[in-house]
Amino acid sequence: MNPLDIISAVLGLTCVVLAGRNSKYNFWVGYLYTAALFLLFWNKNLYASLLLQPVSLAINVLGHWRWTHPKPQEQSADDPKNLKVSMMGWTERILAIALVLIVAGLWGWLLDRLFPLDPHPYLDSVVTALILLAQLLSSLKKWECWIVWLVVNVTQIVLHVSVGNVFMPIVCSLYLINGLWSLATWIKLYRKNA
Repeated sequence: MNPLDIISAVLGLTCVVLAGRNSKYNFWVGYLYTAALFLLFWNKNLYASLLLQPVSLAINVLGHWRWTHPKPQEQSADDPKNLKVSMMGWTERILAIALVLIVAGLWGWLLDRLFPLDPHPYLDSVVTALILLAQLLSSLKKWECWIVWLVVNVTQIVLHVSVGNVFMPIVCSLYLINGLWSLATWIKLYRKNA
């Protein structure tokens, strides 16, 4: 285990705990977390996850803006300066799943040809596509983001164990516990604002 594993773990856990507790301060920690993950994935040759980090940064900036600048009909009942938790429709859910499958398949195929050192290009790509979806849903404060995060956490445990990461599977297990708690918290927030 290297110091970057520990730094990434602490930043990541802090970020998701703050997000799950509906705190806009998660975004400030998220900026640092993105930088730490970029370096971590570079060292592990996980190129899909590495290339995800600039996109994650852009989604983080979008989320920071959306959470703190809601439109009048999107304002939280508790604080009109905050975005309320909302839910996707079934059409949006089906489209999101289809998009994840298409992006993951194409990205995995591309990685398999461009980066032969990636030990699991398709699994790496599924994780990448799911993370992008979860981050986007989180930035829009859709409660379904936590369902996607739960899938991501289970998949990441498998991915990190397969490449020999020691600390990250433990961290992903903690993410999994936080994801369950956060899902319940956001459902309550959704019902309060519905």
